[in-house]
Amino acid sequence: MSLPFYQKLHQHYDRSYRNKDLRTTMSQYHEQEKKSSAIYTHGSAAYSSRSLAAHRQESQAFSQASAASYKQQASWAAESSLESAISRKAASAYDYGYSHGLTDSSLMLEDYSSKLSPQTKRAKKSPLSGEEKENLPSDYIVPVFSGRQVHVSGITDTEEERIKEAAAYIAQRNLLASEEGITTSKQSTVSKQSSSTLHQEEVFEKKSRKVAIREKAEHLSLRKTLEETEAFHKKLNEDHLLHAPEFVIKPRSHTVWEKENVKLHCSVSGWPAPRVTWYKNQVPINVHANPGKYIIESRYGMHTLEINKCDFEDTAQYRASAMNVKGELSAYASVVVKRYKGEFDETRFHAGASTMPLSFAVTPYGYASKFEIHFDDKFDVSFGREGETLSLGCRVVITPEIKHFQPEIQWYRNGAPVSSSKWVQTQWSGDRATLTFSHLNKEDEGLYTIRVRMGEYYEQYSAYVFVRDADAEIEGAPASPLDVVCLEANKDYITVSWKQPAMDGGSPILGYFIDKCEVGTDSWSQCNDTPVKFARFPVTGLMEGRSYIFRVRAVNKTGIGLPSRVSEPVAALDPAEKARLKSRPSAPWTGQIIVTEEEPREGVIPGPPTDLSVIEATQSYVVLSWKPPGQRGHEGILYFVEKCDMETENWQRVNTELPLKSPRFALFDLTEGKSYRFRVRCSNSAGVGEPSEATEVTVVRDKLDIPKAPGNIIPSRNTDTSVVVSWEESKDAKELVGYYIESSVVGSGKWEPCNNNPVKGPRFTCHGLATGQSYIFRVRAVNAAGLSEYSQDSEVIEVKAAIAPPSPPYDITCLESFRDSMVLGWKQPDKSGGAEITGYYVNYREVIGGVPGKWREANVKAVSEEAYKISNLKENMMYQFQVSAMNIAGLGAPSAVSECFQCEEWTIAVPGPPHSLKYSEVRKTSLVLQWKPPIHSGRTPVTGYFVDMKEAKAKDDQWRGLNEAALKNKYLKVQGLQEGVSYVFRVRAINQAGVGKPSDLAGPVVAETRPGTKEVVVDVDDDGVISLIFECDQMAPNSEFTWSKDYVSTEDSPRLEIESKGNKTKLTFKDLGMEDMGIYSCDVTNTDGIASSYLIDEEEVKRLLALSQEHKFPTVSAKSELAVEILEKGQVRFWMQADKLSGNAKVNYVFNEKEIFEGPKYKMHIDRNTGIIEMFMEKLLDEDEGTYTFQLQDGKATGHSTLVLIGDVYKKLQKEAEFQRQEWIRKQGPHFAEYLSWEVTGECNVLLKCKVANIKKETHILWYKDEREISVDEKHDFKDGICTLLITEFSKKDAGIYEVILKDDRGKDKSRLKLVDEAFQELMTEVCKKIALSASDLKIQSTAEGIRLYSFVTYYLDDLKVNWSHNGTAIRYTDRVKSGVTGEQIWLQISEPTPNDKGKYVMELFDGKTGHQKTVELSGQEYDEAFAEFQRLKQAAIAEKNRARVLGGLPDVVTIQEGKALNLTCTVWGDPTPEISWLKNEKSLDSDDHCNLRFEAGKTAFFTITGVTTADSGKYGLVVKNKYGSETSDFTISVFIPEEEARMPATKPQKGNKSK
Repeated sequence: MSLPFYQKLHQHYDRSYRNKDLRTTMSQYHEQEKKSSAIYTHGSAAYSSRSLAAHRQESQAFSQASAASYKQQASWAAESSLESAISRKAASAYDYGYSHGLTDSSLMLEDYSSKLSPQTKRAKKSPLSGEEKENLPSDYIVPVFSGRQVHVSGITDTEEERIKEAAAYIAQRNLLASEEGITTSKQSTVSKQSSSTLHQEEVFEKKSRKVAIREKAEHLSLRKTLEETEAFHKKLNEDHLLHAPEFVIKPRSHTVWEKENVKLHCSVSGWPAPRVTWYKNQVPINVHANPGKYIIESRYGMHTLEINKCDFEDTAQYRASAMNVKGELSAYASVVVKRYKGEFDETRFHAGASTMPLSFAVTPYGYASKFEIHFDDKFDVSFGREGETLSLGCRVVITPEIKHFQPEIQWYRNGAPVSSSKWVQTQWSGDRATLTFSHLNKEDEGLYTIRVRMGEYYEQYSAYVFVRDADAEIEGAPASPLDVVCLEANKDYITVSWKQPAMDGGSPILGYFIDKCEVGTDSWSQCNDTPVKFARFPVTGLMEGRSYIFRVRAVNKTGIGLPSRVSEPVAALDPAEKARLKSRPSAPWTGQIIVTEEEPREGVIPGPPTDLSVIEATQSYVVLSWKPPGQRGHEGILYFVEKCDMETENWQRVNTELPLKSPRFALFDLTEGKSYRFRVRCSNSAGVGEPSEATEVTVVRDKLDIPKAPGNIIPSRNTDTSVVVSWEESKDAKELVGYYIESSVVGSGKWEPCNNNPVKGPRFTCHGLATGQSYIFRVRAVNAAGLSEYSQDSEVIEVKAAIAPPSPPYDITCLESFRDSMVLGWKQPDKSGGAEITGYYVNYREVIGGVPGKWREANVKAVSEEAYKISNLKENMMYQFQVSAMNIAGLGAPSAVSECFQCEEWTIAVPGPPHSLKYSEVRKTSLVLQWKPPIHSGRTPVTGYFVDMKEAKAKDDQWRGLNEAALKNKYLKVQGLQEGVSYVFRVRAINQAGVGKPSDLAGPVVAETRPGTKEVVVDVDDDGVISLIFECDQMAPNSEFTWSKDYVSTEDSPRLEIESKGNKTKLTFKDLGMEDMGIYSCDVTNTDGIASSYLIDEEEVKRLLALSQEHKFPTVSAKSELAVEILEKGQVRFWMQADKLSGNAKVNYVFNEKEIFEGPKYKMHIDRNTGIIEMFMEKLLDEDEGTYTFQLQDGKATGHSTLVLIGDVYKKLQKEAEFQRQEWIRKQGPHFAEYLSWEVTGECNVLLKCKVANIKKETHILWYKDEREISVDEKHDFKDGICTLLITEFSKKDAGIYEVILKDDRGKDKSRLKLVDEAFQELMTEVCKKIALSASDLKIQSTAEGIRLYSFVTYYLDDLKVNWSHNGTAIRYTDRVKSGVTGEQIWLQISEPTPNDKGKYVMELFDGKTGHQKTVELSGQEYDEAFAEFQRLKQAAIAEKNRARVLGGLPDVVTIQEGKALNLTCTVWGDPTPEISWLKNEKSLDSDDHCNLRFEAGKTAFFTITGVTTADSGKYGLVVKNKYGSETSDFTISVFIPEEEARMPATKPQKGNKSK
């Protein structure tokens, strides 16, 4: 495939080519052109390959040509430029200047200039000779096209169109470049052409002065147009031009003789131009390491590798690798060097020679054998902390050592070369390589590799460096972000991105703050006021042309964390401006400018921008991108952005004050969740153009979703301090940055990060773990939107080395001996090293006179069995043996030296011992023991085996046999083990001669079921295929599943198919039959004996075949068979439920063997989601008696269910349906939801209650007893729907029939409750029970009569029977001991108690069904205190009874008229007879004539005043007294005068006035 024309003429713009082929300034380019050949002086690529005379002739012929000949000349010039390499260089130089708007001096060619005619409509060639041209003034310039740009091509057109356009462009360019002058005359005649050269020169000079100003103006205008074109071209997507390398010519293989040279050629196409690298046997060819040996050239797309003076070591495979930004492609060729027969010519070993023998390498200083490079004192996995200093280093030992020849040292981080910078320094001291970090950052975390190259040989060594977070200044603050990078920079904003930290400080990160600092200052300023959650942010408010650095800080609810490492400096410039400042193009000019002869127009209003789109949208900002308009005039344009809120549909200008200079813009201050549309307008001095097409509706939110959590976290052992963690990558994750892994010691609850720099890929090695500790791991994914949820925790894993060489075998025994050979057996190592043992090596030595000889190898190739036959031994010689085991980790240590065995012919008749005993399927009560038959079977074949067992710690006399009859099989499942006990086993073989020696011991093994043990399960799929499935979650990377039947491999069985994938395996029976009966076991290699088995016997075969038949011909299973139920309106519902139904399931409804269909009588319904099938009938009639069947069909599965409704069953159902129908009618009006019932309250009252429903305000409720209405004081409140009637102290008088009626305009309902006979007795029993339960505890009360025991109840009924007992004996009631009830008190009175009354008293309250007891203990201190109180009260009663007292006769007040006689008489009592005395006004009063005081018969006292006076008024008292007490009776005598009473009415007003 040939290259497009524009690619041949231009070097494509790419970062890797920026500093290769372009000069730093245009002046350097101009100076270089002056040194070129004289071809450039003609200014035409067409003249570059022709003579000067031919050039003159063609120039004159062109001036006479017509317009058609002009086109032919242009086509010829383009073709000529394509064929000539020199002309291509000239065209490239011209294109460069034209496409980048260079100044006049930049475009000037060697000693040639041209001038513009005032009329530019037609061009004409100059007749000047070459010598005359040299005399022209040196300040003349080559005129540039005058006109305007109308089209740009070469980007999206086809290759053929681009070639045509480019050819036309070259023709016009060469035409004008070759013009010596342009005349002012429109008529080009031959006579004017033949004028003298002197006259022509004068004309040119005269005309150039007149048009100087115009020419300058045109140049300025065109230069501006070209600058705009260049800026537009830089915005084009380079990917449209790129394509991957492709070999046009591949290198060819060669066969040559020694000392001959050979060349390999290839040609490669691609854009940008691919870089070709040559390899020998996959090692890059270094021409500097082998001077003169290899010559690599690249000319005009042809790449060559030349090998000088080939020798035998040049025989190899050579590869040409072509690479560019779009990919890499390789082509291979072989070189075979033949050597002449004869002796080797040592003269070829001279210094500098390029031929050498095999295994020799060449250096710049001579020959050397193959270099061996070793690393000593190597750096290990390292751990550092942010801000610390860390150094990695190792000593490099190279043999042989060549003086003055230093190796090439290169450091890599994660595969990328590490160069010295302000963060890291590399050093080579001659024998030690060092990489030093002056200030560790989390960006420095990764896998570091040192590669040492010596000639064609190199070695490398790698170790991981972990960088932990620095201590936070605020406890609980998040860690610092990392990898702060500036993604995009222009005049208006710079986009900054970063990676989120692994640790959030204990609380979620709320967002990030971005800080900026202008280069050259130390002032940091915050760029955003509110934290941003998206890890990418456009920073605005920058000054154009200034350079900035950035940093990022994370924030959570605790505070702000430490800042990240600062970014690299970046300038706030457009990419085009950066390229201009560097004097380098930002992209090649691959298009064509079509020029017209019209005058340039000024004041063109720019058109609308194109391709406006939202390239990024987050909840914080939106980034717009667009392309400049095609119509924009000759001056620069600015942009205005407008937004439209979709709720208001009003357009608003965003940047009203500062127009934009770049075709990208970041919008802030948008409302999260709202929808917007955007458009852009262009403006220049002529005005503001029309807006672009609006974008699609954009919702302000993060378009990039947070990734989903990784899954299936699997840890596997690596070393004693590290674990390899693998996981399933997040599904549908976009822009994934990597993963963070965390570890936690089991039970600690504390998680620590395993990496602080996100890692890519589904696997990572976690270092720095504690040996022997158990860990769990979890992983989370991260992208710019944030961190995913944590994955599920992994399984627990103990940190220990994964793979190591196995431990030594042991118990070497001689299994069989012959005259010149011996068969050895041994036990496999206790520790396999974590990998399967791949074989054994046996050494032996002779022992003569007790002195051992030298060890010899018995086998060169490893043996896989635990037995081996050593041949070629000496008869009767004593030998010792050693055995070493091997796995993929290497050869283990040898076993202990065996005892001495003599090589002699055995003549034993019994068989030898079985060997290779192993146990598997270890469970807590069983295991499977397997063995191999003895090597020596004795005189007759082995007929069976006996297995013995004992506990590991038991003595040898405690062996017990596990089988009475000899086993035919070479395995046995041992049952009945005791969990946690350690056992050992041995096996003995038997033949006709007898039982042989026992085998070596198997074990000890502990009977236990390990955690996570899984068993083989049987499965029958939907097609009836029977299979056994086993799953293992503890597989090693190289573990495999092995199936066996009766512990014999089933690998080649034609009746079985085995499929294993991941940690799951399946054994499938092709046609299960009785011949497949047996024990099927599955072992997992490279594990600690993980295995399981499944027994298929005759019954299991029958069961599986029946299950298979059912799956092949399935039935629709029913969760519930067909049933019938009555609904509330009396409707009848027939229903059943299937396990599951698909969308195609069908049901046939059959009644009495006839199918029925949906209609007025039957309503059918199927719910395929729940599997419920229903049929409804409004009413059951007599003709509906019969059999109902639902027939189901779901695909090929069928089923049915039948219900028989005949006879009494149907009548009962019909009656229930009618009842429910009537009930529904009743419930249309006010009705009872719960009928009348009674309840005994806690206060022992009876509460009649009912619950009503469907009532309204007008509904009335009436209560009746024995058909007589009961007046209820309270109005019923129907809010809770409960109506009650309370009957207090319920008794026999309350027996009767109670009724309650509800009624309103919709109807009425009633409820009756009979409380008579048994119902009344039941209620009374409940009342008595409540009363009995309300009884308080028995208490003791002393009285004057004796001691009383009593208890209180709520109230008492005669129906409640009370019984008292004393010390378990019922009390007989007498005058001394009485029982009774006073109000609510139930008592037992013991009069005149005696010591016999002590003991335990029980009061039993019998409610008619149950007795309720209350007890009290009347003895000891309780009795003594009660008896003492009784004595006291008794004495007090006697005293109270006999004390002196006034029984009556004295009034309280006596009012008597003065002069009257007063006679008072009272009765007193006391035993003994009391003494009396009288008092007046608290003073003793004696008897006299005026006041006669008498006391007669010891009972009656007299008080007589014959004529009372006012002096007799006062307070009097009678005092009676005996030895038991005294009492005073007071009375008052008031004497009045009648006249005073008459005056009292007159004095009352005066008192009243006085009181006022």
